[in-house]
Amino acid sequence: MLSAEENELLCRIEGKAPMGQLMRRHWLPACLVEEVADADGTPLRVRLLGEDLVAFRDSDGRVGVMNEHCPHRGASLAFGRNEECGLRCLYHGWKMDVDGNVLEMASEPAQSGLASKVKHKAYPAREAGGFVWVYMGPAAQQPAFEPPVFQPTPDTRISIAKIIVDCNWAQILEGAIDSAHSSSLHASDMVPAKIGGAQATDKNWLRPSTDKAPRLVLQKTSFGFRYAAIRRPISNAATHDYVRTTLFIAPITVQIPPNNLYNVAILHVPIDDTHTAFHFIAWGAGAVPETEVWRKFLHAQVGIDLDERFRKVRTLENNYLQDRQAMKLGNHTGVPGIPNQDIIMWETMGPIADRTSDRLGASDLAIVEFRRQMLHAVQQFQAGGPVIGRTEPHIPHVHLCSFEGVVPKTEDWRTLGVSAEELAMTSRVSAAE
Repeated sequence: MLSAEENELLCRIEGKAPMGQLMRRHWLPACLVEEVADADGTPLRVRLLGEDLVAFRDSDGRVGVMNEHCPHRGASLAFGRNEECGLRCLYHGWKMDVDGNVLEMASEPAQSGLASKVKHKAYPAREAGGFVWVYMGPAAQQPAFEPPVFQPTPDTRISIAKIIVDCNWAQILEGAIDSAHSSSLHASDMVPAKIGGAQATDKNWLRPSTDKAPRLVLQKTSFGFRYAAIRRPISNAATHDYVRTTLFIAPITVQIPPNNLYNVAILHVPIDDTHTAFHFIAWGAGAVPETEVWRKFLHAQVGIDLDERFRKVRTLENNYLQDRQAMKLGNHTGVPGIPNQDIIMWETMGPIADRTSDRLGASDLAIVEFRRQMLHAVQQFQAGGPVIGRTEPHIPHVHLCSFEGVVPKTEDWRTLGVSAEELAMTSRVSAAE
C-alpha cells in the first residue's frame, strides 16, 4: 500500500504536479492521425495533462498542436476557420500557424506591429504509428523523436482502438501489467486450449494453460522493467513452462505478450487527473486485423460502442449494460470486449484509486515495482536528477520485444524474445561496469 501523499504524487499530472512535469519531458500522443486527417479540416479539441489544446492539419498537410484559447481574448480556436495555412479565430480574425506565429490580426491596424510581438503557445508535433505526438516540456530538454515500440519499420501494419476512460492513468496502467487478472476477468475471451502457444481467432484468444496463479519474476531495465508470468502448460508440465513476458516502457507504455498473428501494445495517455485516453494497439508485419475489424473484436467501434469522440456507451450509470442472463449461461462477466471488462474494474475503483488500503500479494509483483519505480523516478526528477526512460543505456523502443510460449524449464526467461540489439547494448554496459 501507499501513503496518501505517495498516492497523490503518483497520480496527479495537472499543472505543476511533478509527475505531469516528468511526463512533459517525453513525446506524448495527443490524438490519432485519423482525427486530423484532412488538410484544412475541422480542428480537434485535445486535452492532455490537464491542458486544453487544439490540433489541426493546415493547407500544406502539416499538423499543429497549440493552446486552444486565442491569445487575444481567450475564445476557443477549435471553432475557428482552418484556412490558408493557419487557424483563424472567429472572434476578431487573429490567425496562427502550426508553430504559433501570428500571421494576421484582422482587428488591428497594419502599422501597429502587434502581430510580430505575439507568439501563441504551440508544441512541436510529429506523426508516427497512427498518432500525432507532441513534446510539452522545455525546449532545451527536448529529446530526439523516435518511432514507438509498435512501429519497428515504416511499413508496420498498425490498428488502434481508442477509448476515453473516466479514471486516473495509473490504475489503468496497473491493469495492463497485471498478468494474473486475465485468467479470471477475461476467462470467456482468453480460453485455455491444447496448443503450442497463444493463438488469435476472430472471436477470442487461446492460450495453452489453465493456471490462474502465475509465478511472477521481474528484471529492472533502463526503460522501465520486464517481467514474466510463468504458468503450468496444459501439456508437458513436468518439463516445460508457459512463459509470458510483459514490458513496462516508462512512463505510459506497456507491451504485452503477442499471439500467433500480431503483437499488442497499450498506451495510457493522461487527459487530466481523472480521465485517460486508453489505446489498445495490434501491430506486426502479417495478419494484423484491419482497424475496424480490430475495434469490432474489442467492442470499441465508433458509432456502436463509442461516440464520435471515443466516449463509452457503457457507463457506470447504466451498469455498463452488463447482461446477467449471459452470465447465467456461462459468460464470465456479461460484458463483451476485453477493454470493456477492464474498464469496469478501473472505473469502479474511483476517479483516483485509494492505494492506502489495498492488500497486495505475490501476483502483484509488477504493480509493486511500477509504484516503487515511478515514485522513485518523480522524486529523483524533483531533485534535479535524470528523467526515467531517458537514461543510458538508451535502447530504441523499436528494439524492445515481449514474448509468449511454452519453453523448457531450463530456459532463462530474461533472454526470451529479447532482440539482439537490446542484448548487445545491455551487455556492453554490463562489461563497462
